[in-house]
Amino acid sequence: MKIILVSAVALVDPDGRVLLAQRPEGKSMAGLWEFPGGKVEPGETPEAALIRELREELGIDTEESCLAPLTFASHAYDDFHLLMPLFVCRKWQGTPRPQEGQILEWARPNRLRDYPMPPADIPLIPMLRDLL
Repeated sequence: MKIILVSAVALVDPDGRVLLAQRPEGKSMAGLWEFPGGKVEPGETPEAALIRELREELGIDTEESCLAPLTFASHAYDDFHLLMPLFVCRKWQGTPRPQEGQILEWARPNRLRDYPMPPADIPLIPMLRDLL
């Protein structure tokens, strides 16, 4: 089974809320909410991929020193296995704005379970709640 490495981030604002993005129509798992991020390209570190994805998806900039590794997800889907490190980021430049048709929402940690998410994201919620 093919292993896909995806890097994700919990952007945490000064009020302790976490940014979620809703997958747009036309993408797999459309309508589900996820932590921003994306695939790690060959030769790229998870941190570099995340910095690139945040710029492309949300129009914000951050640095590797602002990304703190928290946990990871390892989940078998039907046609691939997903390995996804989750970082926490509290410092970035710019205001997150949807660049790829997604809907963004700031969620309180105790409300994260109210958002339908891909199966790989769900086990990450308790770690975030405990942290925040």
